[in-house]
Amino acid sequence: QVRLVESGGGSVQAGGSLRLSCVASGVTWWRNCMGWFRQAPGKERERVVIDDYGTITYEDSVKGRFSVSKDNAKDTLYLQMNSLKPDDTAMYYCALDFRPGTRSPADFNYWGQGTQVTVSS
Repeated sequence: QVRLVESGGGSVQAGGSLRLSCVASGVTWWRNCMGWFRQAPGKERERVVIDDYGTITYEDSVKGRFSVSKDNAKDTLYLQMNSLKPDDTAMYYCALDFRPGTRSPADFNYWGQGTQVTVSS
C-alpha cells in the first residue's frame, strides 16, 4: 500500500527558505506522477509543481522560487522553497499517481497528511 509522509514545514519570515520532504513507501518503482499541492484556509487545493514521469511543470506563482527534486535511493521527493512570501502560507501536500498526465488534485489517488508552511511579513 502506498503511503506518503511529508515533513519540513514551519514558520519563516518573508524572504526565507524551507525544504519540504515527502517519503514514499509501498512504491515499487519510481516511474510515476508526483506533485506538490497546497491549500490555504478557505481556498481550494491548488497545484504547485508536478513531476510527471520526469517532466516537471511549475505553477507560475512559484516559478524561479521553488524547485522539486527526487532522491530515488531514499524514495523521497523534495520541494525547495526560496524567497517565500506570505501568500505561500498554506498546508502543503505531496501526492502520487501511476497514470501519466495526472494534473488535477481530484485525479491523484495517493496523498500525504500535509505539512504546514507559514510565512510572516
